[in-house]
Amino acid sequence: MIDELKKLKIVKSHYAGKVRDVFDLGEQLLIITSDRISAYDCVFPNIIPGKGKILNQISVFFFKNISHIIDNHLISNNVDDFPAEFHDFKDQLDGRSVLVKKSKVIPFECIARGYISGSAWEEYKHFGTVNSQFVDKNMKQSQRFTQPLFTPSTKAASGHDENISYNKLLERIDKNIAEYLKEKSLELYKWAHQFLLERDIIIADTKFEFGSIGENIILIDEIFTPDSSRFWDKNAYEIGISPKSYDKQFIRDFVTKSGWNKMPPAPELPQEVIDKSLEKYKLVYSKITGETYK
Repeated sequence: MIDELKKLKIVKSHYAGKVRDVFDLGEQLLIITSDRISAYDCVFPNIIPGKGKILNQISVFFFKNISHIIDNHLISNNVDDFPAEFHDFKDQLDGRSVLVKKSKVIPFECIARGYISGSAWEEYKHFGTVNSQFVDKNMKQSQRFTQPLFTPSTKAASGHDENISYNKLLERIDKNIAEYLKEKSLELYKWAHQFLLERDIIIADTKFEFGSIGENIILIDEIFTPDSSRFWDKNAYEIGISPKSYDKQFIRDFVTKSGWNKMPPAPELPQEVIDKSLEKYKLVYSKITGETYK
């Protein structure tokens, strides 16, 4: 399907990311979420069948529910609303694609953290800081911060992203834009934290990407998915350990224990890891949307 879509005259160019295929249609983009899985900036040779549809539909669900906080790029997830050239591909596109506004990408990932985990926990253990800023003293793994943190990173075209302090962000982009990204990232996180708690999910941290159309800054890419967020089971949450998760941390933990050096090529994933991962994606989809994934 991808090769056939690239041949359409309406397509100006095509970009394949780790998980998404993006087709430039001029003032709009068509984004297709594949079943590819990535971790530590490497794409695994296996796929997780159905994962792309789950991620796409969770993003759409949230994009339709956060417009009171910030505008976003979503135009439609209904293939019938796409340009006519795509209608012949409805079976392949349905559920895993969106038509969105084209924007100028702001080249930073905006990460909001409500709990200390992952790379933040590793830095804190060594230096007592998170993204070079001092936080609460004597914290334990997975403990909640007194207030959520904004911890930006660079958005690398290849290789690893780099965590930077907010002061470093202020040095690289306009102060008003940096303040707006921080404000909206924390507002989105706080809204999602409350929303998900009511569904027995703790969102420990999450990342956002933003773009601009003229003077207007909008939310783009994906939002509050198991690939962009750290989701924990509220009922199994415990300070001092890495709690049971509903996200791809399961895969990260597996490949870390396997001895992989986190450099390409990524190793093959056993079938039981693929099956367990898909089970987690389906479960979090149901908890978020209230619907059973089919």
